[in-house]
Amino acid sequence: MTPIAVFDIGKTNVKLSSVTADGELLETLSAPNLVQDGPPYRHHDLARLEAWLIGGLSELAARHEIGAIVTCAHGSGGVLVGPDGPVLPMMDYEQSLPSDIVDAYRAAAGPYRERGSPIMLGASHLARQMLWQETRWPRDFARATHFLTTPQYWAWRLSGVAACEVTSLAAQSHLWAAVDNRPARIVAERRWQKLLPPLRPAWTALGSLKPSLAQVTKLSPATRVLNGIHDSSANFYRYQAAGLSDFTVVSTGTWIVLLTDRTGVDFDDERPGHTVNADIRGRPLPGMLSMGGREFSAVAKDSAGPASAHELERLLASRTLALPSFGSDDGLFPGSARQGRIEGPLANDMSARFTLAVLYAALLTAECIERLPASASIVLDGNFVSDPLYGALVARLLPRKHVLVSRSTSGTASGAALLAGHETRQAPAPLSAEVPDISALPDLSPYRARWRALTTRMEHVP
Repeated sequence: MTPIAVFDIGKTNVKLSSVTADGELLETLSAPNLVQDGPPYRHHDLARLEAWLIGGLSELAARHEIGAIVTCAHGSGGVLVGPDGPVLPMMDYEQSLPSDIVDAYRAAAGPYRERGSPIMLGASHLARQMLWQETRWPRDFARATHFLTTPQYWAWRLSGVAACEVTSLAAQSHLWAAVDNRPARIVAERRWQKLLPPLRPAWTALGSLKPSLAQVTKLSPATRVLNGIHDSSANFYRYQAAGLSDFTVVSTGTWIVLLTDRTGVDFDDERPGHTVNADIRGRPLPGMLSMGGREFSAVAKDSAGPASAHELERLLASRTLALPSFGSDDGLFPGSARQGRIEGPLANDMSARFTLAVLYAALLTAECIERLPASASIVLDGNFVSDPLYGALVARLLPRKHVLVSRSTSGTASGAALLAGHETRQAPAPLSAEVPDISALPDLSPYRARWRALTTRMEHVP
C-alpha cells in the first residue's frame, strides 16, 4: 500500500506527515496553529491553514506516492459550514464565554452520562460553542448546513463529502453520549440534528480528492480521503491494531490523556478528571484528562533537561514538592485551580526544576492511572517519554502494574495512517515498547504519600 498523508492538528502546532501503511513515519512538515483574537471571537485562521495544507501536500507529492489522506485532531474544534465554506470562524477552545451563556449551558448540558466529561472552562465543548453561536449570531447560525468536527471539516474540504465520526463526537464535545452510542439529548432539545451529517466510520473513504486539488497538488485524482479521527483515539487505535487488549494508554503532551478498554466504571457517577471517549467502533472508553503539559511547563519554567538521578535524590531527600494546580482548571483536584505552588528547600533552585517537573508529571500520571479500572498493561507514550526518567518514575510509583514505554512520539500519526488498512490488514501492526529500568530508583512511596496527603488537604480547603 502506498504512503498515507496524515494531517495532525494540535492546539499549538499542525503537522503533515507521510506515513507508511504499517505506521512508520517517513517525513513531517510542521507549522504553528495560529489563532486570531477576533472578531467575532478568538478563532483559527482556516484559510491560511488550508493554503499551508495544500502547499504541504504538494511537497509530499513530489517525494512520496500518496495513496490516501486522513486528518486527526484534538476534540475541541468544530466549524459551522454552509455549502461553500464556514459561516462563522472556528472558535479557539480557550476563548472565554459570556456569563449568561455559561449559566445557560450549565443548565442545558445534562448529566455526566450525556456529557462524558466535566464541564470545563472556556469553549472546550462544541455544544457550548454552538449555543453561543446560535444565541449571538442567529442569522449566521441559520445559514449553516452542517456542524463538522475538525477532522471531518478537513475531509469535507478535501473531498466535498460531509460526514460525522464517533471518536470526534465523543471527545468531550457534549454532542454525543458515548456510553449509549447516540447523540446527546441536547442535540434534540436544541434541534441541532439537521446540522449533523450521516455517521461514517473513521476508516471510511468518503471519496477521492477533489479534481481541482489533485491538479494543484499533483496528487493522483484517485487519492482517497478518509473520514478521520480524534487524535487520542487514533493513538489508542495504534495499539488496538497491534493486537493489544486489556490495556490503558497514557498519551502525554499539552494534555495527559488516558484511555482504557476496561469496563467496570459507573458512567452515571461524575468524578474529577474522568472522561468517556469512544474507539473507532463506537465502544465507550473510560478515561482521564489532565492538562499535564501546561503543569509541566509551569514547574520547569526555563530549565532544560534531561532529568537527572542526582537531582531526583536531592528532591526526595529535601522533600521538595510541586503541588497542583498551576493552571486555571482544577483537573484532578477540586478547588486547586491557580493554587499550584512549590514547597521545600529546593523550591527556588533552578538546577532541580526540570527534574521536579518530570517527577510532578509522573505523580499526576500515576494518580490518573489509579483512578481507572486496573488493566493488564499500561502503555506510556508522547512527549514526556522522551525523557527516560519519566517512564521509570511512573513504573516505580506503580510497582504492581505492568508499565511499558513506547519511545515513538508519532503515535497519533501512526494510528491515523493505520486506518487506511483497517479492512484489509491480515496481521497485527508492528509495535515497539519496552519495560523501563527502575533498578536504580529509590522507594518513592514515602514521597508520594506526602504529596497525596497535601493534595487531599488542598481539596478540602474552602
